Amino acid sequence: PTREAIDPVRFISNNSTGKMGYAIARMAMLRGADVTLVSGKVDVPPVPFVNIINVISAQDMYDAVTEEAKNSDIIIKAAAVADYTPLTVSDNKIKKKDGGEMSIPLKRTKDILKTLGENKKENQFICGFSMETQNMLENSKKKLEKKNVDMIVANNLKVAGAGFGTDTNIVTLITKDEVRKLPQMSKEDVA
Repeated sequence: PTREAIDPVRFISNNSTGKMGYAIARMAMLRGADVTLVSGKVDVPPVPFVNIINVISAQDMYDAVTEEAKNSDIIIKAAAVADYTPLTVSDNKIKKKDGGEMSIPLKRTKDILKTLGENKKENQFICGFSMETQNMLENSKKKLEKKNVDMIVANNLKVAGAGFGTDTNIVTLITKDEVRKLPQMSKEDVA
């Protein structure tokens, strides 16, 4: 996951644990790949023999991934990157105001997967992930085309055994030519 700072104390994030991304890095390493893992803050043990680049925000991840992509043959984007970040970040802790609500204006973050697709090198394979809660196939097929990637790994957060924090996943692999639904399996088997 990424963390988008509101002030020095608070941030906006999501429920990603990093388990899927770390499983992919581990399985690629075991198959002999030279792996670089760009990771937000997680409580998953580091993968041995893998170059890990630790990041915090969506911008940090964008910078690291776009730099690493220049020399990568295969890119698998399993990260849960924030789509929005606070428009401004307070230098000091924002104090609670008596009797009032608070709003935080947000701006879009840079779309890492779209940038990768727009700058795709010849013979480079790009795989994105699509976490959905409705219209999984339709939304994921649109993402495949819109982002100009080779494959989308789609899953539905509302399906038991899939999504954040579990040791299992239920995914559908989507390419331009094929839609292949896999049964529930461990995240390492999915990887």
